[in-house]
Amino acid sequence: MGKLRIAISTKGEKGLDDEVAEVFGRTNTITIVDIINGEVKNVQVLKNPAASFRFGAGPILVKTLIDMNVNVVVSGELGPSASELIEDHKMSKVIVKPGTPVKEAIKTVELQLS
Repeated sequence: MGKLRIAISTKGEKGLDDEVAEVFGRTNTITIVDIINGEVKNVQVLKNPAASFRFGAGPILVKTLIDMNVNVVVSGELGPSASELIEDHKMSKVIVKPGTPVKEAIKTVELQLS
């Protein structure tokens, strides 16, 4: 499968032991997971820089992820503006049930992209 950089909207700061958040643009944290040849190589948890913005949180977060070279975005939901920007930048998007463990969400991504 090569290399994937996955950004997952998450509820807290537990990394692989966290859960997928209900929302994307106003999620508390984003967990960035680097997968190389099917193995987790790096996990990074970032505070969402746009969580408190009154308008445009989703697109601002997408821009942050583009700058980080993310290939796949995972969330419980994506607003229309964020969704279109993700598509425009040739990133994949995977919607999973909110509360899904991050480890399971990663498996879902690998299945959908294989």
